[in-house]
Amino acid sequence: MRNTARWAATLGLTATAVCGPLMGAALATPAAPASLYAPSALVLTAGHGESAATVTPERAVTLTCAPKASGTHPVAADACAELRGADGDFDALKSKDGVLCTKQYDPVVVTVEGVWQGKRVSYERTFGNECVKNSYGASVFAF
Repeated sequence: MRNTARWAATLGLTATAVCGPLMGAALATPAAPASLYAPSALVLTAGHGESAATVTPERAVTLTCAPKASGTHPVAADACAELRGADGDFDALKSKDGVLCTKQYDPVVVTVEGVWQGKRVSYERTFGNECVKNSYGASVFAF
């Protein structure tokens, strides 16, 4: 009886020593995702000219909208709210009401590159002048 108890104790301790670390790994929770939000990070540029292919950007800002608005964009929170309202569609952005701009033609090209809610974004638009650019999309292109 003594040998049986000794063998049972030895076998139990050996099993605990060998299988214990394996059980701890099996019971550990899976790695949490890095973020619960799809990435939304954009680089917006602006420069004078007809198209992005012929224009050197004069200004550039970054805009991150998830999990919170940040970046070098001067009104990041407002710009992110407008983009969320338009579901990330830059063509769906509306101009501000009541803004009067001259009809002087001094084209300004705006480009947007990056990721919006996990999807690749590449956008380019030419505005008639700086005033029109700043009124369009209220906050998004006002930089």
